[in-house]
Amino acid sequence: MKLIKPSIFAASLLVLASCGSSTAPILSTPIENIDATPLKESALTKEEMKSWGHKDLVTDTIPGMSVDKAYAEIVKGRKGKKVIVAVLDSGIDIDHEDLDGVIWTNSKEIANNGKDDDKNGYIDDIHGWNFLGDSYNENLEKVRIIKKGESHPDYAAAKSEIEADYNKYNAGKTRMDMISSRVKQANAALKKHFKKDSYTLEEIKAIEAPDESLSEHIFVAKSILGGANFENLDEAEKEIDENITSITERLNYHLNADFNGRTPVGDNPYDITDTNYGNGNVKHTVKTESHGTHVAGIIAAERNNGKGMNGVANNVEIMAVRMVPNGDEYDKDVALAIRYAVDNGARVINASFGKYFSQNNQWVRDAIAYAGKNNVLIVKAAGNENINLDTKAVFPNDQTLTGTEVSDTFLTVGSLQNKYGSQMVSGFSNYGNDNVDVFAPGSSIYSTFPENEYKAISGTSMAAPGVSGIAALIMSQYPKLTAAQVKKIIMQSGLSVNRDVVVDQSKGAMPFSQASKTGKIANAYNALILADKVSRGKVKL
Repeated sequence: MKLIKPSIFAASLLVLASCGSSTAPILSTPIENIDATPLKESALTKEEMKSWGHKDLVTDTIPGMSVDKAYAEIVKGRKGKKVIVAVLDSGIDIDHEDLDGVIWTNSKEIANNGKDDDKNGYIDDIHGWNFLGDSYNENLEKVRIIKKGESHPDYAAAKSEIEADYNKYNAGKTRMDMISSRVKQANAALKKHFKKDSYTLEEIKAIEAPDESLSEHIFVAKSILGGANFENLDEAEKEIDENITSITERLNYHLNADFNGRTPVGDNPYDITDTNYGNGNVKHTVKTESHGTHVAGIIAAERNNGKGMNGVANNVEIMAVRMVPNGDEYDKDVALAIRYAVDNGARVINASFGKYFSQNNQWVRDAIAYAGKNNVLIVKAAGNENINLDTKAVFPNDQTLTGTEVSDTFLTVGSLQNKYGSQMVSGFSNYGNDNVDVFAPGSSIYSTFPENEYKAISGTSMAAPGVSGIAALIMSQYPKLTAAQVKKIIMQSGLSVNRDVVVDQSKGAMPFSQASKTGKIANAYNALILADKVSRGKVKL
């Protein structure tokens, strides 16, 4: 591929005297003008796909966060301070081969003695806290609202959405069941034809004069394998089955008003003073409860250990806080989880969850303000419905649609895919010129899965932890910086993109600068350079 070297800052590099830091100054030049960066013409290799979010846009023409460049040219052997990052999510496989060395341990608590040794209100919270207890499947918030009855102010809107969702997912399940049946029949027929369990698309295309029945199976196989990233129909079967399971859960739990997932917990979820619930088991309950494990790996999977993949941050501990069920989280759990993380030493909170109805949002907003007052940064996923957050709120958030913020330490992240150019914003990502702060890699992000597995999945849930990793990296190297300063550093140091991109999938292209408050891609390399200057008093934010 042809690379065009971008322009750089014209100013000479400054050899800065130490000011508030014991480390030598960074003598690197920030990446600035990337408008001349060419589009990547070739598809990413399998290895590039596993780490594309760490690549450098200028060097690799891949819109990553320049993490590899930051370690190679800036971090190197520089020592830092350990940073605790709280992952508020589903359960985390704390025994995973790529996470077991980075899990936070509460040194003030004695394991399994049934006592609250550190007097923090939580018994045996060795690696964090589980606000879900033995529960996992849950309703959506809008279903809980209709359970409250027609007097609830959001009843009509919630009921309308539920009916539309139910019809959509019911029809979707019927369609997926039909596709599943055809794919399984085709796969079985082709294995029988080839007399082996493994065959390729090329072999299918080479079949000569098939009978009518086999012709139909060939058509199905070509349709599936020719238009998706499947190497064979076994992979397609597996993904289709996973989609059917997901749709079934949506119908049976998320949208089912007769289901009550909170019963095993034993608390009143609408009483913020009822705090005696949950337990210290922060692990996943079933293998499919994988979201928290994936998020944790993006932030902090052990670097350069020869296993799986590298996390963004190299000097962190993950505090596991299980509070996101298979459905919508309760506002009470969100509020208490934020306060737990703050009170137990977290400097960064990753919040890769969200919903569009909130019955007790003030509890959460108070907790967000509490985090801000205690110098803790919250990094929040923007959401995956491709909507403008300046016109529709997603919860939790730190501001109203009119822009009144309750905290200056709340950062919202949208998602990018791996091809620089007009299509680089993920088609699912929410956006907003005021209510989304930056964008980061979020499509097909390879990370840890429960039971020592790895998988690539997509979502703004994957973009947020990349930025949490950058924040932790900054705080590790420059621990005197405040959370508010780190937020500003990430926002100001990102790569500006002066291109039109497709943001709203129902409309044409628009300037990338209008998709977020900064119009920038988070960049670890630039962030460390700016953090260095701010820490030495050479730059004021």
